[in-house]
This record gives sequence, structure tokens and C-alpha cells, in this order.
Amino acid sequence: MTPAQIAAVQRSFSLVVPIKEKAAALFYDRLFTIDPTAKPLFKNDMDAQGRKLMTALASVVAALGNPSSIIPAIQNLGRRHVAYGVEDHHYASVGAALLWTLEVGLGAEFTAEVKDAWADAYKLLSDVMKDAAEQVDLPLKVSARRD
Repeated sequence: MTPAQIAAVQRSFSLVVPIKEKAAALFYDRLFTIDPTAKPLFKNDMDAQGRKLMTALASVVAALGNPSSIIPAIQNLGRRHVAYGVEDHHYASVGAALLWTLEVGLGAEFTAEVKDAWADAYKLLSDVMKDAAEQVDLPLKVSARRD
């Protein structure tokens, strides 16, 4: 990502923070609308899940200038998501729901530049997670799909 893209993501995320609860609710509502197969992956309190999402996004956004500082944590997250039953197609759904949520939440501040920057940031994140997930032993993947 370019310095300008990093700045655009960080600047726009600072506008999301005051509405983070609403943004999280919008995100999950949109995700479950566009990909009903994602809903069974979330078995816990959705308010708590929303707080986890916003905390994770804040960490990633803060570290965009030094992505190597969070790569191990992102890889671990990707590996853990295998056990939750996350499959490759879910990453596209999450990305679409994230961009839609930002568009709704940011309104006029969601410019083409901001959209492209977020899309690139999400691609970076999801690529690292998917690569790590591919390295998980096959028995764990099969077991996760049966649960």
C-alpha cells in the first residue's frame, strides 16, 4: 500500500470509531444478507463479536505503516478461522460487507480513493489469512466442516 492509501484508511477509520457499534451491526447485517452461509459461523453474542471486529480493525489500521508488525497475528487469525469453519468464499463476502458498511457509515467521505485504499488493505489482510489457512493440516479442516 502507498503512504497515501494508508493515510486514507487511517483518516477514514477515525471517522468510523465514533459510530463503531452501529458500524459493526451494519457490517454483520450486511454480511448475513449477502452470504447466509456465514451466519452459522457466529455462535456467540453479536455485540461482543462487533467489539472484537472493531478492535481487530483498529489494530490493523494502526499498523498499516508497518505491516510486518502484525503479520504473525494475522496469520494466527487465519489459522484459527479454519477451525471456525471459514472457507475461501467467506473472505469475498466479508470484503464486500466491509466496503458496503464503510460506504454507508462514511457517506460523502467514502470517496473512490478511500474505497480503493480500503479494498487494497482488505486484500492484503485476507491474502495473509488465506495463505496461513492453507497451511493448516487437512484433518483440522475436515473436522471444522463437520461441526
